[in-house]
Amino acid sequence: MMKFRSPIARLDWYIIGKFLGTFFFSIILILSIGIVFDLTEKMDDFFEYQLSFKDVVLGYYIYFIPYYMNMFSPLFIFISVIFFTSKLAGNSEIIAMHAAGMSFQRFMRPYAISATFLFLLLFWLAGYIIPPASGKLLSFEDKYISSFSVENANNVQMEVEPGTILYIETYKLKTNQGYRASLEHFDGKTLTMRITADRIRFDSAYCWHLENYTRRDFDGLRESLTRGARLDTIIPMHPEELFITATDAQHMTNPELKKYMDRQRQRGAGNLQAFETEWWKRFASPIGAFIMTLLGVTMSCKKVRGGMGKNLGFGLTLSALYILFSTVSTTFSVSGVLSPFMAVWIPNFLFLAIGIYLYFLVRK
Repeated sequence: MMKFRSPIARLDWYIIGKFLGTFFFSIILILSIGIVFDLTEKMDDFFEYQLSFKDVVLGYYIYFIPYYMNMFSPLFIFISVIFFTSKLAGNSEIIAMHAAGMSFQRFMRPYAISATFLFLLLFWLAGYIIPPASGKLLSFEDKYISSFSVENANNVQMEVEPGTILYIETYKLKTNQGYRASLEHFDGKTLTMRITADRIRFDSAYCWHLENYTRRDFDGLRESLTRGARLDTIIPMHPEELFITATDAQHMTNPELKKYMDRQRQRGAGNLQAFETEWWKRFASPIGAFIMTLLGVTMSCKKVRGGMGKNLGFGLTLSALYILFSTVSTTFSVSGVLSPFMAVWIPNFLFLAIGIYLYFLVRK
């Protein structure tokens, strides 16, 4: 009778346990220190509003942890791999594996399994957990720490659908009412109709009320003029859309972000670089788990004189460069120098090339 043989051997479980254990231990340690410093800084604000320990933990720090965990995960993945792989090499365990006939490719398998787990975890966090969490984090800070919310929108101009331009001089979110608005319809580059109103008010769905309005219809050189006290019209837009900025992309889940970009493209709106950049970051950042793992293994699998200090120092430098390069490259997208896809993925392509080169160098 044949026995079932698990595709993951005991040695694989040993390496996976060391990898993930070191990663989560370092994350918990650093975040704990970060929470202590953050709590010390904000303690006066919490006492001022007489917040209980439960209010602070469930209203703030429960969202603080996943946000910063995702932000610094590439650094901690790299450090974790460097740390425990250097220990394996320093204890001659890797030499023993090689002497037993294990190839370098086979040695990489538990690392690949661990990196896959972290990739799925980070993708789930970045796309579905952190966006609403960061929104609640900012809401808490806005209410109890430092107020920065905006309730009035000024000089808003947007294309609500192809060929239709809406302008509102001032809009107040509390009253759902705006002042000095205009709605223009174009056929190609030709203006066909223009409505101006002293006030504009949102009702429900896409129904808006224009008060004290003037409507001008253009037919070649002919113009017809209509005035009235109130005009009900359909404008495919909600008031909240007047207050959406580039930073709001970080607070949208993947489905919400995709829906918003598709809607804006249907309207013919441009200037979506910040939203497209955020979209591609949701995929590129988790892929960093594989790249950082590959770099960490290839840089620390050899036994070196002096212990792991050299590997850790070089690893910290390289991971810091990766995070810095990833942050700086996105600014090229906002400025229009690079497409959002290229701006986000160039750091991954560059460091992946370095990792592949080191892989073949070490394997030999």
